[in-house]
Amino acid sequence: MTQDEHIEEVMSRVRKLELKARRLVRETFAGEYQSSFRGQGLDFDDFREYAHGDEIRFIDWNVTARMGTPYIRKFREERELAVILAVDISGSGEFGSVHFSKREAAAEAAAILGFSAAGNGDKVGLLLFAKEPVLFVPAAKGTRHVLRIVREILMAQPDKQGTSIQSACDFLIRTLRRKAFVFMISDFFDDPLDKPLGKVARKHETVALQVTDPLEMTLPKAGRVVFTDPETGWEALINTNNANLRMGYEKLMRRQMEGVRAICKKNGIDHAQISTDRDRLGDLHRLLKKRARKRTR
Repeated sequence: MTQDEHIEEVMSRVRKLELKARRLVRETFAGEYQSSFRGQGLDFDDFREYAHGDEIRFIDWNVTARMGTPYIRKFREERELAVILAVDISGSGEFGSVHFSKREAAAEAAAILGFSAAGNGDKVGLLLFAKEPVLFVPAAKGTRHVLRIVREILMAQPDKQGTSIQSACDFLIRTLRRKAFVFMISDFFDDPLDKPLGKVARKHETVALQVTDPLEMTLPKAGRVVFTDPETGWEALINTNNANLRMGYEKLMRRQMEGVRAICKKNGIDHAQISTDRDRLGDLHRLLKKRARKRTR
């Protein structure tokens, strides 16, 4: 495939993703998004008379002196957000045993979140990372900006195929001056995770979207198979007919999933799993409903 053909194929996928994401956002997702995320501050709205139980620090003494009775300043929540999509584009993201690769599933989730944010008037930014940060697109408004973000996720080719959550987190901490909402989209096949994610979560509101594929969780019984690590090039001949081996592999993968969830819970990070064989909207919908319930408590 030539470079021009590759670009045309990617743009065709972007256009399909745009149509699907816009429809999903319009029909079912926009309200959940808006109810799940707070703004970063308060804007002055109006004055009203002081009532028992109001915060004394909001009393406006100039208006109080003129009116002869205490008045307080009313505020409304500032809705504009900076949403940062931190997307893992390392070699393991190219794997997919069904219709989508993990990177394509990540791109679809990013498109849904990006168009939701744009429709709500929020800014959206992008960090692509693998073994090191690959591309940073500062947060901006508009659907054309979101289209660029989706295109970058699908087209980017990192020089180093490994994964470093730590380098991504360090970059975000250095680069983002104001508090933001960070969606970390990765399979999280990396170590360390605890300290890097904890540092980001202390500075920014952070959500972890863990991208998986069903074939990664359970080895099929397929005889002797050569497995290749897409990030290191390491190869091994595995006898998948060995029941003990398959059982050990499944335990290892369950432990990895449980470990990521435990780290997120410890650091106050909302976590959701996104699979290549499931509807991404449903996973995101459940996540935002969970966040909305937490806000009302």
